[in-house]
Amino acid sequence: MDAGSLVLQIRGLMVGRVAEQVEERIREFKTLRSRGNEDWFSELCFCILTAYSGARLGMRIQNVIGPEGFLRLPEEELAERLRRLGHRFGGRRANFIVQARKVSNIKDIVVNFRDEMQARDWLVENVMGFGYKEASHFLRNVGYDDVAILDRHVLRTMYENGMIKEVPKGLARRKYLEIEAKLRDLSAQLSIPLSKLDLYIWYMRTGDVLK
Repeated sequence: MDAGSLVLQIRGLMVGRVAEQVEERIREFKTLRSRGNEDWFSELCFCILTAYSGARLGMRIQNVIGPEGFLRLPEEELAERLRRLGHRFGGRRANFIVQARKVSNIKDIVVNFRDEMQARDWLVENVMGFGYKEASHFLRNVGYDDVAILDRHVLRTMYENGMIKEVPKGLARRKYLEIEAKLRDLSAQLSIPLSKLDLYIWYMRTGDVLK
């Protein structure tokens, strides 16, 4: 397969039921962008939880614990709740979340950056547990459009369609930006932002349109 085939597959999804699901999810992200620090911090914690775990589990935990729990629960109690809810790295993720409380005014911080690229660099440097994938995930989920979430589904799709030579084992900043640029070219061909492109690729791999 090649990138041209991928373009055709995605264009086929850009009408009908899947397109409606994608648009609804993007509207949710834009709505969250207008909300306050607590909701943004809750989304930050969701993205910490999904690393090496998954969006469905992260969503379930987020719904149960809520912004107040992420902000207030003692670390040991938070870790125990994460474990009970099925997170295999409950202790480590609880520690990351407690450390992240120093940026609980996360919206106030992020909106002051010139663009999401600057914001992403800051997030990687200042939020424990965040690499470029997690920082991009967070920014997309709070309404930013121009960052790519290079998770295993996206990377595998790019590899299978000849966009990259291999699925990289690690993604330092330079490599991340290099691969992201290839996705940006694809999004330009489709006339959709990276935020939507990610959702279409996720649907192709999983049959779901999750956050």
